Amino acid sequence: MFQLPLLNFSPQQVAGVCETLEESGDVERLGRFLWSLPVAPAACEALHRNESVLRARAVVAFHGGHYRELYHILESHKFPKESHAKLQALWLEAHYQEAEKLRGRPLGPVDKYRVRKKFPLPRTIWDGEQKTHCFKERTRHLLREWYLQDPYPNPAKKRELATATGLTPTQVGNWFKNRRQRDRAAAAKNRPSLYRAGGGSYTSASSRHFLSVLSPNPVRFMPG
Repeated sequence: MFQLPLLNFSPQQVAGVCETLEESGDVERLGRFLWSLPVAPAACEALHRNESVLRARAVVAFHGGHYRELYHILESHKFPKESHAKLQALWLEAHYQEAEKLRGRPLGPVDKYRVRKKFPLPRTIWDGEQKTHCFKERTRHLLREWYLQDPYPNPAKKRELATATGLTPTQVGNWFKNRRQRDRAAAAKNRPSLYRAGGGSYTSASSRHFLSVLSPNPVRFMPG
């Protein structure tokens, strides 16, 4: 019977290869590499505890649709905080895909909210901080601060904010876009009350902020 040869890789070398392949996005090669790892028995236990190897196994399990294996890996090992964002995304997306397959249709925002409530993040990939609308409150606070400084961040600022929050530049861009849309809607709703009766002066700092968001050019406000 054909047997794979024992590899002489150390656990550190295996972890390095896993990290390189994971960062490259080549999940197929990563899966083949993991499959070919009948290493020396003495190294097996160390590999089973190695975070890079476990994270790589989780990625391969997700892309292969082996969600039960993915959940087992994520729930049975305490991962470092640096890996939380990626592993949380795998956990949620796997549950979303299972729910879509069960229901036979794409999930809407309310459906996804219910899935998140039914399958909360395990503490092994979550630091316990509460989230609001999928973002941690600390992240939302930072986004709001940057928004007040510049509602239209350029790509470089989006990348900088993504690094600071642990989000992707796309997530940052979407948050700013949604926030601008909410401000425009609120400004349109409140426009009739922006003027004092019989006068043309604006009434509040919040109103001036709404108008500044709506206008592409600076607005000069005259005192009443």
